[in-house]
Amino acid sequence: MKHRSTVKFFGLMVVLLAAGLIPLPRRAVQVRIGSKKFTESVILGEMLRLLVEDAGLEAAHYREFGGTRIVFDALVAGEIDVYPEYTGTIAQEIFAGQNVPDKAAMRALLAEKGIGISESLGFSNTYALALTRKRAAELGLARVSDLKRLPELRIAITHEFLDRGDGWPALTRHYDLQHRNVAGVDHDVAYRELLAGEIDLIDVYSTDAMIRRGDLVLLEDDQNFFPRYDAVWLYRLATAERYPAMLAAIERVQGLLSEAAMQSLNDEVEAGRASETQAAAEFLNRQVGLNVEVREPSRTRMIARHVIEHLDLVRRSLLPAIVVGIALGIFCQRRPRAGRFVLPAVGLLQTIPSLALLVLLLPLVAALGYHSIGEGSVTAVTALFCYCLLPIVRNTYTGIDGIQRGTIESATVLGLGPMARLIEIELPIALPTILAGIRTSAVQNVGFATLGAIIGAGGLGQPILRGIRVNDVSLILAGAIPAALLALVLQVSIDAIEWLVVPRGLKRGAAVQE
Repeated sequence: MKHRSTVKFFGLMVVLLAAGLIPLPRRAVQVRIGSKKFTESVILGEMLRLLVEDAGLEAAHYREFGGTRIVFDALVAGEIDVYPEYTGTIAQEIFAGQNVPDKAAMRALLAEKGIGISESLGFSNTYALALTRKRAAELGLARVSDLKRLPELRIAITHEFLDRGDGWPALTRHYDLQHRNVAGVDHDVAYRELLAGEIDLIDVYSTDAMIRRGDLVLLEDDQNFFPRYDAVWLYRLATAERYPAMLAAIERVQGLLSEAAMQSLNDEVEAGRASETQAAAEFLNRQVGLNVEVREPSRTRMIARHVIEHLDLVRRSLLPAIVVGIALGIFCQRRPRAGRFVLPAVGLLQTIPSLALLVLLLPLVAALGYHSIGEGSVTAVTALFCYCLLPIVRNTYTGIDGIQRGTIESATVLGLGPMARLIEIELPIALPTILAGIRTSAVQNVGFATLGAIIGAGGLGQPILRGIRVNDVSLILAGAIPAALLALVLQVSIDAIEWLVVPRGLKRGAAVQE
Protein backbone atom coordinates (compact mmCIF):
# COMPACT_ATOMS: atom_id res chain seq x y z
CA MET A 1 0.00 0.00 0.00
CA LYS A 2 2.80 2.40 0.89
CA HIS A 3 4.62 1.56 -2.32
CA ARG A 4 1.45 2.06 -4.33
CA SER A 5 0.88 5.55 -2.85
CA THR A 6 4.46 6.54 -3.68
CA VAL A 7 4.02 5.38 -7.27
CA LYS A 8 0.73 7.31 -7.55
CA PHE A 9 2.31 10.50 -6.21
CA PHE A 10 5.30 10.44 -8.55
CA GLY A 11 3.07 9.34 -11.40
CA LEU A 12 0.89 12.39 -10.85
CA MET A 13 3.93 14.68 -10.82
CA VAL A 14 5.19 13.17 -14.10
CA VAL A 15 1.77 13.57 -15.73
CA LEU A 16 1.55 17.23 -14.65
CA LEU A 17 5.05 17.93 -15.91
CA ALA A 18 4.45 16.20 -19.24
CA ALA A 19 1.11 17.97 -19.70
CA GLY A 20 2.88 21.28 -19.22
CA LEU A 21 5.90 20.59 -21.41
CA ILE A 22 4.21 19.09 -24.47
CA PRO A 23 3.78 21.93 -27.00
CA LEU A 24 0.76 22.33 -29.23
CA PRO A 25 1.29 21.49 -32.92
CA ARG A 26 1.91 24.64 -34.94
CA ARG A 27 1.85 25.26 -38.67
CA ALA A 28 5.14 25.33 -40.52
CA VAL A 29 6.18 28.89 -41.31
CA GLN A 30 8.80 29.82 -43.91
CA VAL A 31 8.94 33.59 -43.39
CA ARG A 32 8.43 35.21 -39.96
CA ILE A 33 7.68 38.93 -40.05
CA GLY A 34 7.99 41.22 -37.04
CA SER A 35 6.59 44.66 -36.32
CA LYS A 36 6.91 47.21 -33.53
CA LYS A 37 4.19 48.49 -31.24
CA PHE A 38 2.74 51.25 -33.37
CA THR A 39 0.13 51.23 -36.11
CA GLU A 40 2.38 52.02 -39.05
CA SER A 41 4.76 49.17 -38.31
CA VAL A 42 1.86 46.71 -38.01
CA ILE A 43 0.36 47.87 -41.34
CA LEU A 44 3.72 47.46 -43.10
CA GLY A 45 4.12 44.01 -41.55
CA GLU A 46 0.69 43.01 -42.87
CA MET A 47 1.58 44.35 -46.33
CA LEU A 48 4.63 42.16 -46.51
CA ARG A 49 2.78 39.14 -45.14
CA LEU A 50 0.16 39.45 -47.88
CA LEU A 51 2.83 39.83 -50.58
CA VAL A 52 4.88 36.90 -49.27
CA GLU A 53 1.81 34.67 -49.17
CA ASP A 54 0.90 35.86 -52.68
CA ALA A 55 4.35 34.62 -53.73
CA GLY A 56 3.47 31.13 -52.47
CA LEU A 57 5.29 31.10 -49.11
CA GLU A 58 3.86 30.41 -45.65
CA ALA A 59 4.24 33.57 -43.56
CA ALA A 60 3.48 34.58 -39.98
CA HIS A 61 3.35 38.12 -38.64
CA TYR A 62 4.39 38.61 -35.01
CA ARG A 63 2.80 41.94 -34.18
CA GLU A 64 3.59 44.71 -31.75
CA PHE A 65 6.96 43.77 -30.31
CA GLY A 66 8.65 45.92 -27.72
CA GLY A 67 11.33 48.46 -28.60
CA THR A 68 13.88 48.59 -31.39
CA ARG A 69 16.51 46.57 -29.58
CA ILE A 70 14.16 43.67 -28.89
CA VAL A 71 12.96 43.29 -32.45
CA PHE A 72 16.42 43.83 -33.99
CA ASP A 73 18.03 41.29 -31.67
CA ALA A 74 15.25 38.86 -32.61
CA LEU A 75 16.17 39.38 -36.27
CA VAL A 76 19.88 38.78 -35.64
CA ALA A 77 19.10 35.67 -33.58
CA GLY A 78 16.95 34.24 -36.39
CA GLU A 79 13.71 34.44 -34.41
CA ILE A 80 12.19 36.55 -37.18
CA ASP A 81 13.27 36.97 -40.81
CA VAL A 82 12.25 40.53 -41.68
CA TYR A 83 10.73 43.67 -40.17
CA PRO A 84 10.25 47.36 -41.12
CA GLU A 85 12.80 49.81 -39.76
CA TYR A 86 14.02 53.37 -40.34
CA THR A 87 17.47 54.52 -41.44
CA GLY A 88 17.77 57.13 -38.68
CA THR A 89 16.97 54.49 -36.06
CA ILE A 90 19.56 52.13 -37.54
CA ALA A 91 22.27 54.78 -37.50
CA GLN A 92 21.45 56.42 -34.18
CA GLU A 93 20.04 53.56 -32.10
CA ILE A 94 21.15 50.17 -33.43
CA PHE A 95 24.66 51.37 -34.27
CA ALA A 96 24.84 54.14 -31.70
CA GLY A 97 28.40 55.36 -31.16
CA GLN A 98 29.63 53.87 -34.44
CA ASN A 99 30.48 55.81 -37.57
CA VAL A 100 27.60 55.41 -40.04
CA PRO A 101 28.09 58.29 -42.51
CA ASP A 102 25.94 56.86 -45.31
CA LYS A 103 23.82 53.93 -46.40
CA ALA A 104 26.82 52.05 -47.79
CA ALA A 105 28.44 52.01 -44.35
CA MET A 106 25.11 51.01 -42.83
CA ARG A 107 24.76 48.14 -45.31
CA ALA A 108 28.26 46.91 -44.49
CA LEU A 109 27.67 46.94 -40.72
CA LEU A 110 24.38 45.10 -41.13
CA ALA A 111 25.96 42.52 -43.43
CA GLU A 112 28.46 41.65 -40.69
CA LYS A 113 25.45 40.52 -38.64
CA GLY A 114 23.93 38.61 -41.55
CA ILE A 115 21.32 41.30 -42.18
CA GLY A 116 20.34 42.93 -45.46
CA ILE A 117 18.63 46.28 -46.02
CA SER A 118 16.16 47.19 -48.78
CA GLU A 119 15.79 50.44 -50.65
CA SER A 120 13.44 53.05 -49.21
CA LEU A 121 9.72 52.29 -49.19
CA GLY A 122 9.26 55.84 -50.44
CA PHE A 123 8.70 57.89 -47.30
CA SER A 124 10.53 59.22 -44.27
CA ASN A 125 8.92 59.02 -40.84
CA THR A 126 10.99 61.30 -38.68
CA TYR A 127 10.67 62.09 -35.01
CA ALA A 128 9.14 65.43 -34.07
CA LEU A 129 7.88 67.31 -31.02
CA ALA A 130 4.17 68.16 -31.07
CA LEU A 131 1.60 70.15 -29.11
CA THR A 132 -1.95 71.27 -29.71
CA ARG A 133 -2.50 74.26 -31.98
CA LYS A 134 -4.22 76.13 -29.16
CA ARG A 135 -1.34 75.56 -26.74
CA ALA A 136 1.25 76.48 -29.39
CA ALA A 137 -0.51 79.83 -29.94
CA GLU A 138 -0.79 80.49 -26.19
CA LEU A 139 2.92 79.83 -25.63
CA GLY A 140 4.20 81.27 -28.90
CA LEU A 141 5.99 78.05 -29.87
CA ALA A 142 6.99 77.28 -33.45
CA ARG A 143 10.55 75.87 -33.24
CA VAL A 144 12.32 73.43 -30.96
CA SER A 145 14.73 76.18 -29.90
CA ASP A 146 11.73 78.16 -28.57
CA LEU A 147 11.45 75.59 -25.77
CA LYS A 148 14.49 77.09 -24.03
CA ARG A 149 12.42 79.92 -22.60
CA LEU A 150 9.78 77.56 -21.14
CA PRO A 151 11.58 75.09 -18.84
CA GLU A 152 8.41 74.56 -16.79
CA LEU A 153 6.50 72.78 -19.60
CA ARG A 154 4.88 69.43 -18.82
CA ILE A 155 6.43 66.96 -21.26
CA ALA A 156 5.61 63.29 -21.91
CA ILE A 157 8.13 61.25 -23.89
CA THR A 158 7.83 57.66 -25.05
CA HIS A 159 10.04 55.26 -23.11
CA GLU A 160 12.14 54.33 -26.14
CA PHE A 161 12.72 57.98 -27.10
CA LEU A 162 13.92 58.66 -23.56
CA ASP A 163 16.77 56.17 -24.01
CA ARG A 164 17.67 56.37 -27.69
CA GLY A 165 20.93 57.79 -29.01
CA ASP A 166 18.81 60.13 -31.15
CA GLY A 167 16.27 60.66 -28.37
CA TRP A 168 15.44 63.13 -25.64
CA PRO A 169 18.80 63.25 -23.78
CA ALA A 170 20.73 64.00 -26.98
CA LEU A 171 18.08 66.48 -28.13
CA THR A 172 18.26 68.42 -24.86
CA ARG A 173 22.05 68.60 -25.14
CA HIS A 174 21.86 69.72 -28.77
CA TYR A 175 19.34 72.51 -28.01
CA ASP A 176 20.57 73.19 -24.45
CA LEU A 177 17.14 72.51 -22.94
CA GLN A 178 16.72 72.50 -19.15
CA HIS A 179 13.31 70.86 -18.72
CA ARG A 180 12.83 68.71 -15.63
CA ASN A 181 9.10 67.96 -15.72
CA VAL A 182 9.49 65.04 -18.16
CA ALA A 183 7.64 61.73 -17.81
CA GLY A 184 7.94 58.48 -19.75
CA VAL A 185 4.65 57.21 -21.20
CA ASP A 186 3.29 54.85 -23.83
CA HIS A 187 3.10 56.40 -27.33
CA ASP A 188 -0.68 56.01 -27.65
CA VAL A 189 -1.38 57.15 -24.09
CA ALA A 190 0.69 60.30 -24.68
CA TYR A 191 -1.72 61.49 -27.38
CA ARG A 192 -4.70 61.10 -25.05
CA GLU A 193 -3.00 63.04 -22.28
CA LEU A 194 -1.98 65.80 -24.72
CA LEU A 195 -5.49 66.22 -26.15
CA ALA A 196 -6.94 66.15 -22.62
CA GLY A 197 -4.67 69.04 -21.64
CA GLU A 198 -2.84 67.04 -18.99
CA ILE A 199 0.55 67.65 -20.65
CA ASP A 200 1.97 70.29 -23.01
CA LEU A 201 4.35 68.47 -25.34
CA ILE A 202 4.99 64.95 -26.67
CA ASP A 203 7.24 63.24 -29.17
CA VAL A 204 5.56 61.89 -32.32
CA TYR A 205 6.27 60.17 -35.61
CA SER A 206 5.69 62.53 -38.53
CA THR A 207 3.29 60.11 -40.27
CA ASP A 208 1.09 59.59 -37.18
CA ALA A 209 -2.60 59.92 -38.04
CA MET A 210 -3.29 61.73 -34.76
CA ILE A 211 -1.26 64.73 -35.93
CA ARG A 212 -3.94 65.57 -38.48
CA ARG A 213 -6.96 64.35 -36.51
CA GLY A 214 -5.85 66.12 -33.33
CA ASP A 215 -4.88 69.31 -35.23
CA LEU A 216 -1.41 69.25 -33.71
CA VAL A 217 1.53 71.52 -34.47
CA LEU A 218 4.99 70.05 -35.10
CA LEU A 219 7.85 72.17 -33.85
CA GLU A 220 10.41 72.97 -36.54
CA ASP A 221 13.74 71.19 -36.01
CA ASP A 222 15.53 74.48 -36.67
CA GLN A 223 18.98 73.18 -35.71
CA ASN A 224 18.65 69.99 -37.81
CA PHE A 225 19.04 67.51 -34.97
CA PHE A 226 17.01 64.63 -36.39
CA PRO A 227 18.45 62.60 -39.29
CA ARG A 228 16.27 61.19 -42.10
CA TYR A 229 14.17 58.21 -41.12
CA ASP A 230 13.59 56.52 -44.46
CA ALA A 231 11.42 53.43 -44.07
CA VAL A 232 13.22 50.25 -45.18
CA TRP A 233 13.06 46.50 -44.64
CA LEU A 234 15.72 44.73 -42.62
CA TYR A 235 15.91 41.04 -43.45
CA ARG A 236 18.08 38.01 -42.85
CA LEU A 237 20.41 37.40 -45.78
CA ALA A 238 20.20 33.64 -45.21
CA THR A 239 16.40 33.72 -45.50
CA ALA A 240 16.57 35.81 -48.67
CA GLU A 241 18.96 33.27 -50.17
CA ARG A 242 16.74 30.37 -49.13
CA TYR A 243 13.52 32.05 -50.30
CA PRO A 244 14.16 34.46 -53.19
CA ALA A 245 10.39 35.04 -53.34
CA MET A 246 10.62 36.90 -50.02
CA LEU A 247 13.13 39.33 -51.50
CA ALA A 248 10.92 39.76 -54.56
CA ALA A 249 7.99 40.59 -52.25
CA ILE A 250 10.12 43.18 -50.45
CA GLU A 251 11.06 44.79 -53.78
CA ARG A 252 7.39 45.18 -54.72
CA VAL A 253 6.91 47.64 -51.84
CA GLN A 254 10.04 49.72 -52.47
CA GLY A 255 9.27 53.32 -53.45
CA LEU A 256 5.54 52.62 -53.26
CA LEU A 257 4.51 54.73 -50.26
CA SER A 258 4.52 58.50 -49.81
CA GLU A 259 4.30 60.20 -46.43
CA ALA A 260 0.74 61.29 -47.22
CA ALA A 261 -0.25 57.74 -48.23
CA MET A 262 1.25 56.28 -45.05
CA GLN A 263 -0.45 58.85 -42.85
CA SER A 264 -3.76 58.10 -44.61
CA LEU A 265 -3.35 54.37 -43.94
CA ASN A 266 -2.57 55.05 -40.28
CA ASP A 267 -5.69 57.21 -40.08
CA GLU A 268 -7.86 54.47 -41.62
CA VAL A 269 -6.85 52.08 -38.87
CA GLU A 270 -6.81 54.42 -35.90
CA ALA A 271 -10.20 55.91 -36.84
CA GLY A 272 -11.64 52.39 -36.80
CA ARG A 273 -12.60 52.34 -40.49
CA ALA A 274 -10.37 49.35 -41.24
CA SER A 275 -8.08 46.85 -39.56
CA GLU A 276 -4.37 46.85 -40.29
CA THR A 277 -4.86 43.87 -42.61
CA GLN A 278 -7.76 45.49 -44.48
CA ALA A 279 -5.88 48.77 -44.91
CA ALA A 280 -2.79 46.95 -46.21
CA ALA A 281 -4.82 44.78 -48.59
CA GLU A 282 -6.82 47.67 -50.04
CA PHE A 283 -3.65 49.66 -50.66
CA LEU A 284 -1.89 46.74 -52.36
CA ASN A 285 -4.98 46.00 -54.46
CA ARG A 286 -4.89 49.57 -55.77
CA GLN A 287 -1.14 49.99 -56.18
CA VAL A 288 0.21 46.60 -57.28
CA GLY A 289 -2.93 44.78 -58.40
CA LEU A 290 -2.81 42.26 -55.57
CA ASN A 291 -6.06 40.37 -55.87
CA VAL A 292 -6.79 39.52 -52.25
CA GLU A 293 -9.98 39.91 -50.26
CA VAL A 294 -9.55 40.15 -46.50
CA ARG A 295 -12.31 38.88 -44.27
CA GLU A 296 -11.69 39.77 -40.69
CA PRO A 297 -12.76 37.07 -38.22
CA SER A 298 -15.73 37.88 -36.04
CA ARG A 299 -15.08 39.30 -32.58
CA THR A 300 -16.19 35.96 -31.10
CA ARG A 301 -13.73 33.94 -33.21
CA MET A 302 -10.96 36.42 -32.45
CA ILE A 303 -11.55 36.14 -28.71
CA ALA A 304 -11.78 32.34 -28.91
CA ARG A 305 -8.41 32.15 -30.70
CA HIS A 306 -6.73 34.36 -28.13
CA VAL A 307 -8.30 32.43 -25.25
CA ILE A 308 -6.77 29.21 -26.63
CA GLU A 309 -3.37 30.93 -26.93
CA HIS A 310 -3.75 32.28 -23.40
CA LEU A 311 -4.64 28.91 -21.95
CA ASP A 312 -1.61 27.42 -23.69
CA LEU A 313 0.67 29.94 -21.99
CA VAL A 314 -0.95 29.25 -18.62
CA ARG A 315 -0.78 25.47 -19.07
CA ARG A 316 2.88 25.41 -20.10
CA SER A 317 3.96 27.62 -17.19
CA LEU A 318 1.61 26.68 -14.33
CA LEU A 319 1.74 22.86 -14.50
CA PRO A 320 5.58 22.62 -14.40
CA ALA A 321 5.57 25.29 -11.66
CA ILE A 322 3.26 23.11 -9.55
CA VAL A 323 5.69 20.18 -9.80
CA VAL A 324 8.83 22.24 -9.22
CA GLY A 325 7.19 24.42 -6.54
CA ILE A 326 6.03 21.45 -4.47
CA ALA A 327 9.44 19.80 -4.81
CA LEU A 328 11.23 22.99 -3.72
CA GLY A 329 8.82 23.49 -0.82
CA ILE A 330 9.50 19.96 0.44
CA PHE A 331 13.24 20.50 -0.01
CA CYS A 332 13.16 23.76 1.96
CA GLN A 333 11.27 22.10 4.82
CA ARG A 334 13.57 19.10 4.90
CA ARG A 335 16.77 21.18 4.53
CA PRO A 336 16.17 24.37 6.57
CA ARG A 337 19.67 25.75 5.97
CA ALA A 338 19.32 25.48 2.20
CA GLY A 339 15.75 26.78 2.50
CA ARG A 340 17.05 30.06 3.90
CA PHE A 341 18.58 30.69 0.46
CA VAL A 342 15.99 29.02 -1.79
CA LEU A 343 12.91 30.83 -0.44
CA PRO A 344 14.42 34.35 -0.74
CA ALA A 345 15.74 33.48 -4.21
CA VAL A 346 12.29 32.42 -5.37
CA GLY A 347 10.83 35.53 -3.78
CA LEU A 348 13.39 37.68 -5.59
CA LEU A 349 12.16 36.38 -8.95
CA GLN A 350 8.71 37.79 -8.25
CA THR A 351 10.09 41.23 -7.38
CA ILE A 352 11.62 41.65 -10.86
CA PRO A 353 9.25 43.78 -13.00
CA SER A 354 7.55 41.59 -15.59
CA LEU A 355 8.69 43.60 -18.60
CA ALA A 356 12.27 43.59 -17.33
CA LEU A 357 12.17 39.82 -16.81
CA LEU A 358 10.94 39.27 -20.38
CA VAL A 359 13.76 41.40 -21.79
CA LEU A 360 16.38 39.74 -19.57
CA LEU A 361 15.25 36.26 -20.62
CA LEU A 362 15.11 36.94 -24.37
CA PRO A 363 18.85 36.66 -25.14
CA LEU A 364 19.29 33.76 -22.71
CA VAL A 365 16.50 31.70 -24.27
CA ALA A 366 17.71 32.52 -27.80
CA ALA A 367 21.30 31.56 -26.87
CA LEU A 368 20.04 28.18 -25.65
CA GLY A 369 18.46 27.59 -29.05
CA TYR A 370 14.81 27.77 -27.95
CA HIS A 371 11.96 29.70 -29.52
CA SER A 372 12.21 32.98 -27.65
CA ILE A 373 9.47 35.07 -29.31
CA GLY A 374 6.25 34.61 -31.23
CA GLU A 375 3.78 31.76 -30.88
CA GLY A 376 5.06 29.16 -28.46
CA SER A 377 7.55 31.63 -26.96
CA VAL A 378 9.73 29.88 -24.40
CA THR A 379 10.64 33.32 -23.03
CA ALA A 380 7.04 34.10 -22.09
CA VAL A 381 6.51 30.63 -20.62
CA THR A 382 9.73 30.83 -18.58
CA ALA A 383 8.83 34.27 -17.19
CA LEU A 384 5.37 33.06 -16.20
CA PHE A 385 6.89 29.93 -14.63
CA CYS A 386 9.15 32.10 -12.48
CA TYR A 387 6.20 34.21 -11.29
CA CYS A 388 4.19 31.08 -10.40
CA LEU A 389 6.80 29.58 -8.08
CA LEU A 390 6.70 31.71 -4.93
CA PRO A 391 3.13 31.01 -3.66
CA ILE A 392 3.48 27.27 -4.32
CA VAL A 393 6.92 26.93 -2.74
CA ARG A 394 5.98 29.05 0.27
CA ASN A 395 2.65 27.34 0.91
CA THR A 396 4.11 23.85 0.50
CA TYR A 397 6.84 24.70 3.00
CA THR A 398 4.37 26.32 5.43
CA GLY A 399 1.82 23.52 5.13
CA ILE A 400 4.31 20.75 5.94
CA ASP A 401 6.28 22.71 8.51
CA GLY A 402 3.10 23.60 10.41
CA ILE A 403 2.08 19.99 11.06
CA GLN A 404 2.04 19.23 14.78
CA ARG A 405 5.08 17.37 16.02
CA GLY A 406 2.95 14.73 17.73
CA THR A 407 1.43 13.72 14.39
CA ILE A 408 4.89 13.18 12.90
CA GLU A 409 6.05 11.19 15.92
CA SER A 410 2.94 8.98 15.75
CA ALA A 411 3.60 8.22 12.09
CA THR A 412 7.21 7.32 12.91
CA VAL A 413 6.07 4.98 15.71
CA LEU A 414 3.80 3.22 13.21
CA GLY A 415 6.88 2.38 11.16
CA LEU A 416 6.47 4.88 8.30
CA GLY A 417 9.73 5.93 6.69
CA PRO A 418 10.44 9.50 5.56
CA MET A 419 9.00 9.08 2.05
CA ALA A 420 5.92 7.15 3.18
CA ARG A 421 5.34 9.65 5.99
CA LEU A 422 5.54 12.51 3.49
CA ILE A 423 3.09 10.98 1.03
CA GLU A 424 0.70 9.31 3.47
CA ILE A 425 0.60 11.91 6.27
CA GLU A 426 2.28 15.24 5.61
CA LEU A 427 1.14 16.05 2.08
CA PRO A 428 -2.53 15.16 2.74
CA ILE A 429 -2.55 17.37 5.86
CA ALA A 430 -0.77 20.20 4.01
CA LEU A 431 -2.93 19.83 0.88
CA PRO A 432 -5.38 22.71 1.63
CA THR A 433 -2.47 25.08 2.11
CA ILE A 434 -0.69 23.81 -1.02
CA LEU A 435 -3.87 24.20 -3.08
CA ALA A 436 -4.22 27.76 -1.75
CA GLY A 437 -0.75 28.52 -3.14
CA ILE A 438 -1.63 26.92 -6.48
CA ARG A 439 -4.85 28.95 -6.59
CA THR A 440 -2.92 32.17 -6.02
CA SER A 441 -0.36 31.29 -8.69
CA ALA A 442 -3.05 30.35 -11.21
CA VAL A 443 -4.94 33.62 -10.81
CA GLN A 444 -1.75 35.69 -11.01
CA ASN A 445 -0.58 33.69 -14.02
CA VAL A 446 -3.68 34.52 -16.05
CA GLY A 447 -3.05 38.23 -15.49
CA PHE A 448 0.68 38.11 -16.16
CA ALA A 449 0.15 36.06 -19.34
CA THR A 450 -1.33 39.12 -21.07
CA LEU A 451 2.21 40.55 -21.17
CA GLY A 452 3.30 37.74 -23.50
CA ALA A 453 1.76 39.74 -26.35
CA ILE A 454 4.65 42.20 -26.08
CA ILE A 455 6.97 39.58 -27.59
CA GLY A 456 4.44 38.16 -30.03
CA ALA A 457 3.36 35.22 -27.85
CA GLY A 458 -0.33 35.94 -28.45
CA GLY A 459 -2.98 35.46 -25.82
CA LEU A 460 -5.52 37.93 -24.51
CA GLY A 461 -2.88 40.64 -24.22
CA GLN A 462 -3.03 41.03 -28.01
CA PRO A 463 -6.48 42.71 -28.20
CA ILE A 464 -5.61 44.75 -25.10
CA LEU A 465 -2.46 46.12 -26.75
CA ARG A 466 -4.26 46.80 -30.00
CA GLY A 467 -7.13 48.47 -28.18
CA ILE A 468 -4.73 50.80 -26.38
CA ARG A 469 -2.96 51.58 -29.66
CA VAL A 470 -6.12 52.45 -31.63
CA ASN A 471 -8.01 53.83 -28.62
CA ASP A 472 -10.74 51.19 -28.84
CA VAL A 473 -12.24 50.42 -25.43
CA SER A 474 -14.21 47.48 -26.84
CA LEU A 475 -10.97 45.78 -27.92
CA ILE A 476 -9.40 46.36 -24.51
CA LEU A 477 -12.45 44.79 -22.87
CA ALA A 478 -12.34 41.92 -25.39
CA GLY A 479 -9.04 40.94 -23.82
CA ALA A 480 -9.57 42.04 -20.22
CA ILE A 481 -12.98 40.47 -19.59
CA PRO A 482 -12.10 36.96 -20.86
CA ALA A 483 -8.85 37.11 -18.85
CA ALA A 484 -10.81 37.96 -15.70
CA LEU A 485 -13.29 35.16 -16.43
CA LEU A 486 -10.44 32.69 -17.02
CA ALA A 487 -8.96 33.61 -13.63
CA LEU A 488 -12.35 33.09 -12.02
CA VAL A 489 -12.85 29.71 -13.74
CA LEU A 490 -9.41 28.54 -12.60
CA GLN A 491 -10.13 29.62 -9.04
CA VAL A 492 -13.49 27.80 -8.98
CA SER A 493 -11.89 24.71 -10.55
CA ILE A 494 -9.19 24.56 -7.88
CA ASP A 495 -11.86 25.06 -5.20
CA ALA A 496 -13.74 22.09 -6.68
CA ILE A 497 -10.59 19.95 -6.69
CA GLU A 498 -10.01 20.87 -3.04
CA TRP A 499 -13.59 19.88 -2.16
CA LEU A 500 -13.13 16.53 -3.93
CA VAL A 501 -9.70 15.46 -2.69
CA VAL A 502 -9.22 17.04 0.74
CA PRO A 503 -10.52 14.84 3.59
CA ARG A 504 -13.57 16.29 5.30
CA GLY A 505 -11.82 16.68 8.62
CA LEU A 506 -9.14 18.88 7.08
CA LYS A 507 -11.39 21.18 5.05
CA ARG A 508 -12.86 23.04 7.98
CA GLY A 509 -9.83 23.30 10.25
CA ALA A 510 -6.98 23.85 7.79
CA ALA A 511 -5.18 27.15 8.09
CA VAL A 512 -5.02 28.38 4.53
CA GLN A 513 -2.33 30.91 3.80
CA GLU A 514 -2.47 32.81 0.57
